[in-house]
Amino acid sequence: MKKKIALGDLLLLELSVVVYSLSTVAGNMAGQNEFLSGKYILFFGLEFVILAVYAVLWQQVIKRFELSIAYCNKSVTLLWSMLWNFLIFSQGITPGKVAGVLLVMAGVVVMNLGGGSND
Repeated sequence: MKKKIALGDLLLLELSVVVYSLSTVAGNMAGQNEFLSGKYILFFGLEFVILAVYAVLWQQVIKRFELSIAYCNKSVTLLWSMLWNFLIFSQGITPGKVAGVLLVMAGVVVMNLGGGSND
C-alpha cells in the first residue's frame, strides 16, 4: 500500500523547488554586473545564501519522500525559471518553451503516479 503524502510535505517540496529556482535569478542578476563589482558580489552572495537555505530544505524533503520522487520534482524548477524570466527579466514565453515545460511536467506526473516500490 502506498504511503499517503501529507499536504505539508508537498508544500515543503514545492517551497524547496521555488527557493532553488530563485538561485538562478540571483546568478543572472550577478552576471549582469561587472565582475567583482559591489552589485556582482551582492548578488553572488545572495545566490550562495539561497543555495544554503535550499540545502537545508532539501534535507528535510528527502526525509519525507523517496529520493527518486523528490528528485524528479526538481524539474518543476523549469516552470518557475520561465516565470521568473518573464516577470523579472521581461523575457518572452514562446510556445516551444511552454511545450517543453509541459512535457517535463507530464513526465513528473507519470513518475509520481507510476509504479511504486515492490514492498
